[in-house]
Amino acid sequence: MRQIDFTNTQVASSGTARDINRGVVLNLIRRRQPISRASLARASGLQRSTVSLITEQLIREQWVVYGPTGRLPRGRRPTFLRLNDSRAIVVADIRPAQSTVAVADVNGRFLSQEALATAADPRQAAEQFAARIRHQMEMHPDRVFEGVGISLSGRFDLVTQRVGFAPNLKWSDFDLKGPIEKATGMRVEVENAANACVLAEVWFGHAEGVRDLVVVTIAEGLGTGIFTNGQLVRGLNGMAGEFGHAPLDPSGPACACGRRGCWEMYASNRAALRYYHESNTTPPEFSFQDLLALAETEDALAWKALDRMAHAIGRGLRMIIAGLSPAEIVIAAELNRLWPRLGPVIEAEVRSAVLVGKPPRVRPAAVEPSMARLRGAVALVLQRHFGPAAGRLEDAESMQLVQSRTG
Repeated sequence: MRQIDFTNTQVASSGTARDINRGVVLNLIRRRQPISRASLARASGLQRSTVSLITEQLIREQWVVYGPTGRLPRGRRPTFLRLNDSRAIVVADIRPAQSTVAVADVNGRFLSQEALATAADPRQAAEQFAARIRHQMEMHPDRVFEGVGISLSGRFDLVTQRVGFAPNLKWSDFDLKGPIEKATGMRVEVENAANACVLAEVWFGHAEGVRDLVVVTIAEGLGTGIFTNGQLVRGLNGMAGEFGHAPLDPSGPACACGRRGCWEMYASNRAALRYYHESNTTPPEFSFQDLLALAETEDALAWKALDRMAHAIGRGLRMIIAGLSPAEIVIAAELNRLWPRLGPVIEAEVRSAVLVGKPPRVRPAAVEPSMARLRGAVALVLQRHFGPAAGRLEDAESMQLVQSRTG
């Protein structure tokens, strides 16, 4: 049952009901394409006449196109529907050292992408990204672009529409959205990288039906995205989920946020490199990818550093379990390529944190981290168009209520 807010006295209009039904049908097509109108009616609980009206509108708007014709033993052959993949989205994943700009269709399939060094000055970076976005659009003149989605290693305040907290980028109180909108002529949606990974799991991953989920992104820093009761949690100033900057040891290593001993100082890629450097001299350009490659050759010191990192990840997850008790915890990290050995270490720490019942499921993300952030940026733009039901399917009772309003 959905919780009803009796303090909200605004009555749903027929337009609101139509929007909800449209979102339900569009999301069913997205998830189950190709699909017939009859199957849409059965899956949604809506009348066939209502489904026909909605799908005709979606076809006129060019969100949906006709697919193949089905075969039945007798009777009229059904025509299947699918999303129009000539519509596209430009996305960017902004990280401290290297960022990515790409084009994807509405099904999350990537058509092109390019990498670029991230400028230290945020204003210069905004100019860079605007130019690269325009370049990507010019590469696909046959596509209709719906907007720009940006995944950011930092926090974006939905109220001020500014980057408010990005310690690893060293940006603060900066308008990234405005200059890119002005330069491209398209609406720009910005979201924290961990929240983008939540959207990627919900829209394109294996989280369908899961209503309480936490995604932990691990790279230069550590972020968490929270999905509770079927909704993305952003919190005051967009700062919900900053567990990476929860201090574990006030006398620990200095963090980019200005504090000491934050969780990310023990569980991030940089922490693993520090552990390895403490036991072995490394060249300046030695990277986390190099560390993973060494571990794959059974280098004992590399495994020792990664084991310390995995234990630190698991210990930090105790905070999340105690505070949120999610059904699933998804790890979006480069270390996932060694999940068969590192995953059990994290899972053991999680099991030790549960007071009652079974522990949450801990699993690696459906795709590698950079792709998850880009896919989340695609979903960020799409959810604006897919109506109130974006990212989830309404329960049967809610659908019937809407149906009764629209007749």
